[in-house]
Amino acid sequence: MDLITSLRAACGEGAVLTAEADRAGFETDWRRLVSYPALCVAQPGSTEEVAEVTRLCAAAGARIVPQGGNTGLVAGGVPAEGGNQVIVSLARMRRIRDIDIAGDSLVAEAGVTLQAVQDAAAAAGRLFPVSLGAEGTAQIGGLISTNAGGTQVLSYGSMRAQVLGLEVVLADGRVWHGLRALRKDNTGFDLKQIFIGAEGLLGIITAATLRLQPAVTARATALIGADTVAAAMEIFTTLRAAAGAGLTLCEFMSREAMELGAAHATGGNLPFEAAVYVLAEVSAHSTEPRVGEMLEAALADLIEYGPARDVVITQSERERIKLLHMREGAPEEEQAQGGAVKHDIAVPLGRLPEMVAAVEALVREKYPDCRLNIFGHLGDGNLHVNVRPPAGGTLADLAGRKTVITADIEAAAVALGGSFSAEHGIGQLRRAGMRAHKSDVELDLMLRVKDALDPDGRFNPGKLLP
Repeated sequence: MDLITSLRAACGEGAVLTAEADRAGFETDWRRLVSYPALCVAQPGSTEEVAEVTRLCAAAGARIVPQGGNTGLVAGGVPAEGGNQVIVSLARMRRIRDIDIAGDSLVAEAGVTLQAVQDAAAAAGRLFPVSLGAEGTAQIGGLISTNAGGTQVLSYGSMRAQVLGLEVVLADGRVWHGLRALRKDNTGFDLKQIFIGAEGLLGIITAATLRLQPAVTARATALIGADTVAAAMEIFTTLRAAAGAGLTLCEFMSREAMELGAAHATGGNLPFEAAVYVLAEVSAHSTEPRVGEMLEAALADLIEYGPARDVVITQSERERIKLLHMREGAPEEEQAQGGAVKHDIAVPLGRLPEMVAAVEALVREKYPDCRLNIFGHLGDGNLHVNVRPPAGGTLADLAGRKTVITADIEAAAVALGGSFSAEHGIGQLRRAGMRAHKSDVELDLMLRVKDALDPDGRFNPGKLLP
């Protein structure tokens, strides 16, 4: 029996796609930069079927590309060059198995979307705090495999902080049943941490026990204008001192980013003009929230003493969503206007203004025909640095310079004590950075873990490790 026939027997006749037209959407990454053919797309509907698919592929000598919602920005969930790869889509595994209100936890299968988890938590009177632009499509398994961040890392942490337990199919087809909901378990290695952020190289996550938070009872949201990045940092530190952990969102956007976001979300209407913008939100879980008064008082001081130039405080949920859509719409509008050479870097908070200045000088001096779009998560030092082609151009116009642009920007971040990939991961597109900036010891340790758990290199070839 050949592999395709065996996979259909394991998953169901209609759950294995072989036609080129049916495979195409699974083979190409979201940014449409990478596309290589797969043998087929298998869509198992249970953990047992994932395990059987893994065993069948091992017996046939085929490699496996685990795939969630395929919303990643580094081509980590699509085939790499080399062939003989089976895409294993977790999209059919979309059950929420359990919600424990007393324990503030939820068990979701890997194919459940982030939006569905948020909705299930809200229906139970709780909050699942991870939030990002692709939440209607991004799936839990992929979010965990990439340790996704989003806009509320400042207060709640990345996906790593939300995971209590995992269920994982290993390279030999065994299943690790680690769906514990314990806050304390000091019994050896914390095995779930090995798989979080491993980008599918060590095992296939099939389900997760997720931590829930108390529901938000009140929010206050504001868009703030400033003249410089240093002033934006002062706004952040002032709001953090006033709100503490209640400051759940603090985003930085250049003028260019806001213009892109406004064009995508609202037809080009900016509330006011500024050199840089800060989008801040304060949340409360208490029964007597006074977040609005606190935010207004802090902003009044910021206006009076100088760091803030203009402020808009939302007066309704509709206005709040409009501002959030501006922030989240910038990448999509950028893609629609020709794309960009994208970078996801992080530096220590105190050096963030220095990093922005270094990037601006770099582009001005070495790539003066390019346009720059910078935005990111002010509270954790994560910046998305996007170098755009000249007006009216496309990403193809920068094809000959992409590699050197990326090397320059990554080197600038590392020189300031930062990282060349903060939340997007490595995938296929950042492997050169791993080779350039990771020490031999770090790479050796990662390779040893890979060899121990997947000695035949079965899972997600051509990703993460150089």
